Amino acid sequence: MDERMSEEAAAVFDALGARYERAFEGLTGQQAALRWLTERLPRGARVLDVGSGTGRPVAEVLARAGCAVTGIDVSPAMVELARTQVPEARFELADVRTYEAPPHGFDAVCAFFPLLIMSRAEVESSLKRMCGWLTPGGYLVMATVPGDYDNIDMTWMGHHVTVSSLTADDYVHRLGTHGLDVLFTDTTTFHPSGDHQAPETHFFCYARRPEAGTESR
Repeated sequence: MDERMSEEAAAVFDALGARYERAFEGLTGQQAALRWLTERLPRGARVLDVGSGTGRPVAEVLARAGCAVTGIDVSPAMVELARTQVPEARFELADVRTYEAPPHGFDAVCAFFPLLIMSRAEVESSLKRMCGWLTPGGYLVMATVPGDYDNIDMTWMGHHVTVSSLTADDYVHRLGTHGLDVLFTDTTTFHPSGDHQAPETHFFCYARRPEAGTESR
């Protein structure tokens, strides 16, 4: 794992704090994804929120729907804020690249934009790890800024970051390779609030691990 990039991500989100939540309020693609997911999960479903941030809206919505939510984030400030704002969920200071989760231990994994401030190799390995955490029949709901780039330096929300990603088609292909059925994709444009925020292209994807005994042959 690239420790420098992990520290960079933690520092950026420590500095942003609640401002990140305000900048991305009203993200309709995320709201639609949460409605879709909560309609399919029973009460008590075990859900992992990767890159849980302030806890809102993802962990909050899922906890209120009766799910047992665990959130992980690399930012100590975000973890503390989430614990305060969403006491119904459990939050841990952890990195998706090294987090120890039981294989097939979650009924759903949410990953809204955590796979960016890392190398492309880490994006790929993190995606594979998350797929492996799903129980048969479990759902992965994710969003990212798609693109064919690796370790690109940029300024985002006033902070220097080094980012990597995959194209939308490559995400779909890799999810299939890791045993998931892709059920829905959508690419949208969102303009975060704030005078100096540029519009972002967002790729949303819903996928599911087949039920035991129904895997494609």
